[in-house]
Amino acid sequence: MLHALVAVISMMGVFGAETPAQRLWTFEEDAAGSIARGFVSEMGRWEVVSAPEGRVLAQKAINPDKTFNVALVGGTEAVDVDLSVRVRAVEGVEDQGGGVVWRALDGRNYYVARHNPLEDNFRVYKVVDGVRTMFQDAPAPKKDGWRAIRVVMVGDHIECFLDGLKLLDVHDSTFAKSGRVGVWSKADARSHFDDLKLEVVGTAKKLR
Repeated sequence: MLHALVAVISMMGVFGAETPAQRLWTFEEDAAGSIARGFVSEMGRWEVVSAPEGRVLAQKAINPDKTFNVALVGGTEAVDVDLSVRVRAVEGVEDQGGGVVWRALDGRNYYVARHNPLEDNFRVYKVVDGVRTMFQDAPAPKKDGWRAIRVVMVGDHIECFLDGLKLLDVHDSTFAKSGRVGVWSKADARSHFDDLKLEVVGTAKKLR
């Protein structure tokens, strides 16, 4: 019964008693072997796969070092957000891990917060016309298994959390208007993503 309830919730795009300003993607009802419903691959090879804990969204491409793998979610245009995802590094020689993007205009213009276990760090960037600029960096030693990334942005204030700890705090107004959210990895980082959750905060609490 509980599994069926979660499935219905996933299909509706809401969680529990959430409002239209909240959405959760668990991928349990998505078909394995193709990208999750509502997601668009801007770069990389994104597929739902079966894992021991259930279905997850995987980035499976092995791309060159400068490539940013991005999948965006339709209907998530928002300005102020509370966004989170679980990420598990699977493979990668050049890069591992990944993160979330928000206020994305397209696959080449967005904010991104990501964890890289090969570099033992957690960083927040902006990407403008495909060029990445780092705002802040924090040490984050490698741990096996899932890592939880959360971002809260209101106005020009960005706060980024890793496993519940706030490690990054910056201000920027490059992308001041609404944009989509999504998931991200770099180069050959083959990673799993699960429980992508978006809450619109601030004054305009509505998703298109």
